[in-house]
Amino acid sequence: MKPKLLTTLPGYTRAAFAADALAGVTVAMVALPLSIAIAIASGAPPATGLVTAIVGGFLISALGGSRVQIGGPTGAFIVVVYGVIAQHGYDGLVLATLMAGMILVLAGLLRAGNLIAFVPEAVVNGFTIGIAVIIAGSQLKDFFGLTAPALPAEFVGKLEALWAARASVNWPALGMGLAALLLIVFLRRRFPRFPGLILAMAAVSGLVAWLKLPVDTIASRYGQLPAALPSPALPDISLARLSELLPSALVIAFLAAIESLLSAMVADRLIEGRHRPNAEVLAQGWANIGSALFGGLPATGAIARTATNVRAGATTPVAGLVHALTILVVLLLAAPLAGYLAMPALAALLLTTAWNMSEPHKWRGYWASPASDRGLLLLTLTLTVLSDLTVAIGVGVGLGLALRLRDSRQQAEEWHTPER
Repeated sequence: MKPKLLTTLPGYTRAAFAADALAGVTVAMVALPLSIAIAIASGAPPATGLVTAIVGGFLISALGGSRVQIGGPTGAFIVVVYGVIAQHGYDGLVLATLMAGMILVLAGLLRAGNLIAFVPEAVVNGFTIGIAVIIAGSQLKDFFGLTAPALPAEFVGKLEALWAARASVNWPALGMGLAALLLIVFLRRRFPRFPGLILAMAAVSGLVAWLKLPVDTIASRYGQLPAALPSPALPDISLARLSELLPSALVIAFLAAIESLLSAMVADRLIEGRHRPNAEVLAQGWANIGSALFGGLPATGAIARTATNVRAGATTPVAGLVHALTILVVLLLAAPLAGYLAMPALAALLLTTAWNMSEPHKWRGYWASPASDRGLLLLTLTLTVLSDLTVAIGVGVGLGLALRLRDSRQQAEEWHTPER
């Protein structure tokens, strides 16, 4: 379970550091607006996304089992985090994240990282698409600039409330949201190596400030971001609180392990390498403990940011360390500028994130898969959107393992009464 950082440092050259530093700064420019947007969509203060990217991202790169993994807050956790905060408050989320980190450390020490192979791919695809649908639905209010009361947590109820508020569309907000969406898509397609996200956010938000448009920004809604990391502190802990939050902690731990290992496998294909799954799970545990102590969100490996890191030329975990330190420098020196980010632009960013999470290029392959896999994917997707992520994961994994046992056609040996 040796971290990849220790493996790659012997023989490390200046040329390798230059490549890693450039990649780290590049991916930090992508992670900055995305981390803030994920925190806001999760119902958390904007600064907590940056704290998670700094603390969690640093520990994942320092202790992880992948050469190029980038860690931080991810879209997959938006639904879980939003639900935990709504039910238990933000302090409850911090405690659940701390518990999840301890569960992951234990899982890593028990070498449970290899168990990823037993989670059916259809289940992973189903709840990933389901989460993408929920994220997209949650961003419509800010994208259209709707004036609506507090939206219900249920997906269908949320859509009904948004439809009821359709007459309150803020046309300047919608225009800025569409401009950000088109600019993000254009820059990604024409200049995939360029950190277009930060340029799109800066251009649209600058236009809002220059024209003094009646569009919400981070500062107008949440106030200015703090220009420092918070001091580490333990949340309130009691036996009753631990018992109450255990289901949420298990879901956070499961999602963190699944997403980080999937991201590491994607990275392996991009660099033709091989990650260490148990070291990766262990790193996720320490990263979530660290993030919780600083009041951050759950952290995990981020597939899109990891791919950006590879495309930018990263070769070792040093790129991930530079990514975290770059965000820290921006927080310390330029936090007030983040207050100008326009909410419709952040909504556009998360809409594109949701679209990419759903991986539309794979839909044809899903439909061509066996009927049992299609049914499992659709069931998990439906339960994720209309019921609860915990139920979706439990039912999906249980049913998927049952189908795998059925298809294995392994018959038990005939049992004979032993002679006595």
